[in-house]
Amino acid sequence: MKKTGLWAALSLVVAWALPAHANDELQKMIQDPNQWVIQTGDYANTRYSKLDQINASNVGKLTPTWTFSTGVLRGHEGSPLVIGDVMYVHTPFPNIVYALDLNDDGRIIWKYEPRQDPSVIPVMCCDTVNRGLAYADGMVFLHQADTTLVALDAKTGKVAWTVVNGDPKKGETNTATVLPVKDKLLVGISGGEYGVRCHVTAYDIKTGKRIWRAYSTGPDSELLIDPEKTTELGKPIGKDSSLKTWQGDQWQTGGGCTWGWYSYDPQQNLVYYGTGNPSTWNPKQRPGDNKWSMTIFARDPDTGMAKWVYQMTPHDEWDYDGVNEMMLVDQEIQGQQRPLLVHFDRNGFGYTLDRATGELLVAEKYDPAVNWASKVDMDKNSKTYGRPIVDAKYSTEQNGEDVNTKGICPAALGTKDQQPASFSPKTGLFYVPTNHVCMDYEPFRVSYTPGQPYVGATLSMYAAPGGNGNMGNFIAWDAREGKIVWSLPERFSVWSGALATAGDIVFYGTLEGYLKAVDAKTGKELYKFKTPSGIIGNVMTYTHKGKQYVAVLSGVGGWAGIGLAAGLTDPNAGLGAVGGYAALNDYTALGGQLTVFAIP
Repeated sequence: MKKTGLWAALSLVVAWALPAHANDELQKMIQDPNQWVIQTGDYANTRYSKLDQINASNVGKLTPTWTFSTGVLRGHEGSPLVIGDVMYVHTPFPNIVYALDLNDDGRIIWKYEPRQDPSVIPVMCCDTVNRGLAYADGMVFLHQADTTLVALDAKTGKVAWTVVNGDPKKGETNTATVLPVKDKLLVGISGGEYGVRCHVTAYDIKTGKRIWRAYSTGPDSELLIDPEKTTELGKPIGKDSSLKTWQGDQWQTGGGCTWGWYSYDPQQNLVYYGTGNPSTWNPKQRPGDNKWSMTIFARDPDTGMAKWVYQMTPHDEWDYDGVNEMMLVDQEIQGQQRPLLVHFDRNGFGYTLDRATGELLVAEKYDPAVNWASKVDMDKNSKTYGRPIVDAKYSTEQNGEDVNTKGICPAALGTKDQQPASFSPKTGLFYVPTNHVCMDYEPFRVSYTPGQPYVGATLSMYAAPGGNGNMGNFIAWDAREGKIVWSLPERFSVWSGALATAGDIVFYGTLEGYLKAVDAKTGKELYKFKTPSGIIGNVMTYTHKGKQYVAVLSGVGGWAGIGLAAGLTDPNAGLGAVGGYAALNDYTALGGQLTVFAIP
């Protein structure tokens, strides 16, 4: 696709240049590029490293230096952490944690293996993945599949405290990491496919005591919303904003789960995250906008109170969860330097907002195949300002129950799912792993029973048109203009997290198992290496004894790889993904391995 040059007068500040009133120890460590102390690289979710020993001129010499088997054969999402001379590695269920000695070729210092009831496995949507550990105050934090939150002594692995965040018997599980902010640990929950009423909870880092909990649906007092002060697109949202958009008490099984990524801006003192799909997937059964599912929240981490919200997909009809990462950068846009939030939503639109006020600045498709909506209404004088303009042809509600609506783009797994993008302050571009996938979607009536699936739709997925059969692209995106700068097609969806570095390169992994490095300016492929299994993990980098390393977990799985991971063969299984990705069997097999690379 179209390539452009660098902007002549790019004025840009990366938002991870933070003042000291965040968690002091953690913040100092985040600013040290020699370590990787938070899953997202920094509080701003940019996944950018200042390291440049490995760069565009020498990355072709990259070589695997050591490997480590995790002993688990399901989807490996997230990435290791590196704290000093120790690497912390996690696994999917049963969520084993390893502390590895970087001074001794990854010797195991300690191992923590939870004893979880395996009955949680069939309740987990879309594989038994976990997106990684967190670190703060000398402790490593693990949110297990069964929603047990565990604080481990980073030196010994000894349990400091535990607390239970949910109930798997009701369908509440966890696949996400957690975010330490100041003296609190922010934790989400999964379970939208089981009619869970979801929330974000803050726990005391030192003790595990619950400080506050904010639900996604329901009364203002439980949403931690002030109807006169909390705004959407600059206007107060008003009393009972959620209750008025659900029929009866449907909000109690409304979903809006919080299993994605969280970011934090200490200058605004706000945390940002997105909420997932409303329950059930059958839109006919839940009339209304179903607030505040599919919503970006900006909250005060001290109190949990929401400052602003923005619902991207009101009355979702396609399972376009809004949980993808919120990336925080300061850039000049529309002639003014502003604090921005950039979000690549499952619904196929790339959003740019002012993160201080919630003002919507840009909303454009980041895959041309997106067809469920023609655009987002950007006319501030319009009654539909900020809402997508839905194409009736692809409306699963309008077409009705037991009607198979065909050719909807993107598929339910979105133009991008949770696999995080990266940002380079050197180019001003965002690097986005995407899915070029469409679907057929047939809603059917379903009844709610606690702990039982509450989906109400049958899906099938396949490659989108216009991609020569390719199911993915890796793109560079200009968030100020809302335009693709360059695009690299991939045979399958790009399901790994990207990493941009000061070496003018961007790394990502493929479902076949390749680690790739491309030129940050042009997208030219500079390096690739095939690891033992498909990559759905997130690439990270660090230094040890003055030498830069790149590491990634490989182990095929996640939603796209659920057929391989769980041994499923029904094309409609895995919520429609098994048939769409059946060809993966010809390119990779199960695995669970960490591969570490360096230049000899």
